[in-house]
Amino acid sequence: MSASPEPVLFEAVCTPPRSLTPRAFRVLAVLLIACAAVPALLFLLLGAWPVLGFLGGEVALVLSLVALQARGARRVSETLVLTRGGLTISRTDHRGRRQTIRIDPYWARLGRDAGGRPALLQRDRSTAIGLPLAEEEREALADALAAALARWRRPDFDNPQLR
Repeated sequence: MSASPEPVLFEAVCTPPRSLTPRAFRVLAVLLIACAAVPALLFLLLGAWPVLGFLGGEVALVLSLVALQARGARRVSETLVLTRGGLTISRTDHRGRRQTIRIDPYWARLGRDAGGRPALLQRDRSTAIGLPLAEEEREALADALAAALARWRRPDFDNPQLR
C-alpha cells in the first residue's frame, strides 16, 4: 500500500520572459547579415577583401552569443510548492544545476532581502523568491504566496455539526 501524495495548496512555476522565438532569431540573423553586407561590399570594392573575414566573424560571434543566451534562458526556472508538510523552492539555473530549499511555512514571513526583492524570511535566513521574473510579476507572486501562507496558518475546517 503506497502513501498518497500530499495535496498541493499553492504552486507557482516562474520562468524568465523569452521573447526570442526561432522566427525572431532568423529575422535577427538576416538583419545582421544585411547590415554587415553593406560595409563588406564597400571594402570589397576598395580592394580590402581580407576585412570580409572579420565582418563575417563578428556576425557569427554575435549570433552564437545570442543563441547561447537564449539556450540558457530556456533552462532557468523556479518552482514554489506549498503542501501541508512544508514549502519547497526548487531552482534550476542556466547551466541546468538544481537547488532545492525546504522552508517551514509556519515560521516563514514575507519581507524584502538586501536588494529590495520579495523574500521569505526565517530566523537568520533570507530566501529571495521569483528571481527569474520581472518586478511586477515578483510582486504578484509575493502577494499570492502571502495569501497562501495565511490560509495555511489558519485552515478552515469543515465541521458538519456547525452547519
